[in-house]
Amino acid sequence: MKVIIDRFEGNFAIVELENKKMLDIPKELIPLNAREGDVLEIRINREETEKRKKSINSLMKNMWD
Repeated sequence: MKVIIDRFEGNFAIVELENKKMLDIPKELIPLNAREGDVLEIRINREETEKRKKSINSLMKNMWD
């Protein structure tokens, strides 16, 4: 999914979604060097997700063993 930064207001970035709707996103979720007009991509990182799952499962297993 791609979003376009329309503007910044206070602690939020106002972004335009692909369906033309506007959405407020906390600035802390936006890269520091992002500017109005920049296109941001939101994607799923399957590799990182799998690493986190394995790490959590390992921690849980160690708690109960």
